[in-house]
Amino acid sequence: MADVIHAWHPDVPLVQEVLHAQFEHHAYPSHTHDSWTVLLVDQGTVTYDLDRHEHQTTNSTVTLLPPQVPHDGRSATPDVPFRKRVLYLEPEWLPLSAVDAAAEAPTLFDPSVTSTVDQIHAALNDPADVLAAECGVLALRELVQPHLKSPVDIASDKPLARRLRHLLDDRLDETFTIAEAAADLGAHRSHLVRVFTQTYGIAPHQYVIGRRVDRARRLLLTGHSPAEAAAQSGFHDQSHLTRHFRRTLGTTPGVFAA
Repeated sequence: MADVIHAWHPDVPLVQEVLHAQFEHHAYPSHTHDSWTVLLVDQGTVTYDLDRHEHQTTNSTVTLLPPQVPHDGRSATPDVPFRKRVLYLEPEWLPLSAVDAAAEAPTLFDPSVTSTVDQIHAALNDPADVLAAECGVLALRELVQPHLKSPVDIASDKPLARRLRHLLDDRLDETFTIAEAAADLGAHRSHLVRVFTQTYGIAPHQYVIGRRVDRARRLLLTGHSPAEAAAQSGFHDQSHLTRHFRRTLGTTPGVFAA
């Protein structure tokens, strides 16, 4: 069985991307998104680490992965493929206060949540149902928020790590070094990397690659060529993008765009 990927950017407010995929062997490395990830696994089971804690998808439930929180993903049974449907929703879809709660408890067992997500995907398959898809996304927000009560005793971001993350976000399309970042922030290089990794569960360079791959996939879905996507998302060249894109998404930029 060959891997199958279908991704597109619908003209629906709050929806960044839709992805339908089937993977036989692909395992996602640790990465982050700038969006809320709403995941339905229709076949197989996926095991994933979120914020350094292991979780597993279950049938007929929705997995909600918050923005900026590292996660990976792999089939729970290596020889069994998995099929999934994913909505990538804008960061403002839910309040910032919901991020920690979603990281603590990403599985939503509410059947009405699952049904609503299924209906959104059905509407997204037909350009004539754009309004239905938009209403579904808004209804989903109202259904999800009661499940996201703030967990108790969550450690706050270390200010230095947060400052580095903002710097990395601002300079995604630039080539720069940790030494330059450390000089800008008035910190020692080793300490800067250590506090960022301890706070976010991912090394700075992995964070940057994940964000750049995210940006490239958005550009590809809006009609840019792989070479243009590479240049505009901060990769050295198209081959650099292709290497990391394949590692993250299990396919090449060209195949993804097609």
